[in-house]
Order: sequence, then structure tokens, then C-alpha cells
Amino acid sequence: MSIKQRTLAREVSLTGKGLHTGVDVNITFKPAPENHGYRFRRIDLPGMPVINAVADNVTETSRGTTLEQNGATVATIEHVLASFYGLNLDNVLVDIDGPEAPIMGGSSWKFVQAIKEAGIVEQEAERNYFVVKKKIVYSDEEHGVDLIIYPDDHLSINVLIDYNSRILGNQYAMLNNKKDFETEVASSRTFVFFHELEPLFNAGLIKGGDLDNAIVILEKEVSQEEIDRIARLFNKPNISTHKEGILNNTALRFSNEPARHKLLDLLGDMALVGQHIKGKIVATRPGHYSNTRLAMLVRQEIKKSTSKRNIPEYDPNLEPVMTVDEIKRRLPHRYPFLLVDKVIHLDDNSVVGVKNVTFNELFFQGHFPEEPVMPGVLIVEAMAQAGGILILSTVDEPEKYSTYFLKIDKVKFKAKVVPGDTLLLKLEMTDSLRRGIASMYGQAFVGNRLVAEGELVAQVIKNK
Repeated sequence: MSIKQRTLAREVSLTGKGLHTGVDVNITFKPAPENHGYRFRRIDLPGMPVINAVADNVTETSRGTTLEQNGATVATIEHVLASFYGLNLDNVLVDIDGPEAPIMGGSSWKFVQAIKEAGIVEQEAERNYFVVKKKIVYSDEEHGVDLIIYPDDHLSINVLIDYNSRILGNQYAMLNNKKDFETEVASSRTFVFFHELEPLFNAGLIKGGDLDNAIVILEKEVSQEEIDRIARLFNKPNISTHKEGILNNTALRFSNEPARHKLLDLLGDMALVGQHIKGKIVATRPGHYSNTRLAMLVRQEIKKSTSKRNIPEYDPNLEPVMTVDEIKRRLPHRYPFLLVDKVIHLDDNSVVGVKNVTFNELFFQGHFPEEPVMPGVLIVEAMAQAGGILILSTVDEPEKYSTYFLKIDKVKFKAKVVPGDTLLLKLEMTDSLRRGIASMYGQAFVGNRLVAEGELVAQVIKNK
């Protein structure tokens, strides 16, 4: 049975302080059309720029997830997105008049209540799931972080945290089905260790933090004078409880509330995939950086699967986007190593180049005289050159730059390329260009046949 997309029945607003900025902010959740996804709109900025809530736009992950697009940022959005994702919403426009989402009690609970107040309605379009077909892994051995998604018929999440803390110990939390999100996860509050408070405050963070929206964990007993000094930083006098455990002596909502909050954060960050997932996530020591990297890996898989369904069409009667003379002005390659004859498509995120393979290629003399086959390494090189054209199209005065490939991974060859074939070289960006480094997914086609594919990473460097 098909499942329909869902949005809000009407708009609903909340007001609160940003956790890190301490700025008062108003946030409004609005109904959005089909296939809109989650988007934030900074209504306090000129032109009211819109920021798509996708992993490609993540720019910061310390103590929260920050997105940036169209010259605007929005921070600490994970609890908002968890409420959308956990309640199976597909399309929401979020108007916000500040740089950071309000903390609203340190969990998703108040957002969930606002959504229920507004109501949820089905739309006509069917929901588009990403169904995990093979294991997807993000791992950081140095920090003991492992996030794995396994194939499954619905989304479930298992989280294990270990802070080497006598108070927390090892904690485990799970969400077997999103229908339990509201009762089992949404109210779990963010937490911080007492010894982290002053360094975070001095770093200009947690200005909006207080004992109402965070669990403060005290690893060891400290003096009342020290408690009072830290309390004054946050304008919170009269904190008398200072036994090891929970500083404000607030009863935990769950014995494993910190682990459940980490699960909440993970769910919110996975919303940045841009569509709902069917798969089982097992996460050891997750954090915003690892969460968003996993979301990016899933987005790359989605782009690959979509790309495989979209075979480029080639009509030699149409004018090319770039002739070989224009390509020579972009790329430094020359005979016999220029392996792109023309470009038939080019936009901000993708390129399609053409390589006409003739018997006169020099490499056919030795590869192989009795059975000429284009070397796989040269097919990859042709994809790399097309990718170079794509990357250089993003910089001013591209003739002053060169691209150097840093990594070629997961290359597969599907069929032979022989004299008379016309290679279509399709490259797509899988991550935003950052610090001059671009990640791409490349495919080579002959007609409708995929003959090679792989992942390529390159760096743009200005010529000396």
C-alpha cells in the first residue's frame, strides 16, 4: 500500500531563546506543497533567503548542526528536524527571525506539541523512500565512532554511548518504530558535563542555556563556592545541590535519557538525507559530525541510484555546449591525452562529455593488437577530465586553475569499450565544493549500456 506525503494542516508559531546565541527568536512551521521537503527561511534577512535542510548544506557540527545556503545560516536545527522526521512529516517551511532555532526545553517535545496542535494532513503525492539495499558505514576508529545502516523494511535506530563517566556509564537506547518517537524519545533533554560549562561559555556558546533546558552532570562533588560562581555566569542563583550526579537534582525522565537524546539528535540529523529511510541504524558514540556524514553518504547513494536511472541522451545534430577548442581553453591536456571531444551538458552539479573512440587511438597498437580494447584506466581518465571541466566551471577565470585528483574509489568496469564506440561521460557532484575539494560520482556509457562507474575526489589549485 502506498504511503502519501504529509504536511501541516495550518501554521503554528513558537518563541524562545537560542541555546548558544541566547537570542530571542520566533519560529513558525508552515504547510508546504508536495515534494518541497524541509526548508528554513530567514525572514529577518534581506530577501528572506531560503536554506534547504539537506546534508550538502551542513557547515558546522560542534554542539549542534548548522546549515548555510544563499549567504544565510541557521543553527541548532536538529531538534526541530527530529520532530518533523519523527512524526513522519514530508513538507514543511520554517520561518525564523534569528540565526538559531529556539532550544525550547532542550528536546523536541514542545515542537511535537505544536505540530499536534496545528494538525497533520495527507497530500496527493506518494512518499519517496530510500530503501537501504546494502550496508552503509561511517567509521572513525580514532574516536571509537561507528554508524552503520543495514537493510530493513522500516526505520529503526539503536544507539550506544560511552563517555567514560562513572555517572553515565554505558547507555543504550533504541527506537524500533517511529510511531514510538513521541512517547519514547521526543522529551529527552540535551545534557552537558559541569566541567564543560565554563569553557563553553568562554567560547561564546550556551548563552541561552539554563537548568530548565539541559541536564547538567556533575562527575564529582565540588564546593558551593564553585557552584555559585558558575551559576552567576548563567544568571541562575540559589543552586544548592552539588552532590555528584545531576546538578539541578531534576529527576531524569528516563534512566537512559542522555542516550535517548543522542538518538533524538541522530534522528534530526538523518532528516538531512532529504527523504525518509527504510533501514536499521546502529550507532556507537554518535555525534553531529558523524551523523551528518552518514546522512551525506546516504545522499550520495540516492544520487547514484537516481543517476543510474537517468542515462544521458546524445543527439549529434545538436550544438554542443563546448567544442574541443573551448575544452582546450579549460583543460591543459593535449594530443594524445585529451580524452573529451565535446561537452553536451553542463550545469552547476553535473556534466556530460563525449569521447569518440576510433581505431586510430595510439593505445590500440598495444592494447591489444588482435582484440583492441580501451584500457580501463583511460576510461577513468576520460571521466576525470570531464569532471575537471565541471569543477573548473565553478571558478572565475578557469584557465588560471587546474584540477588534481586526490582519490578514485569504487571503480567498476561493466563492459568493453572498442573502436567505433561513443563514450558518454557523466559526472555529478556528490558533495559541495569545499576548500577547493570536490567529490563526484562518474559514469561512462556506450548507448544505454553503463560501461564504467566510480567515485572521484579532486582539488582545484591555482596555477603558478
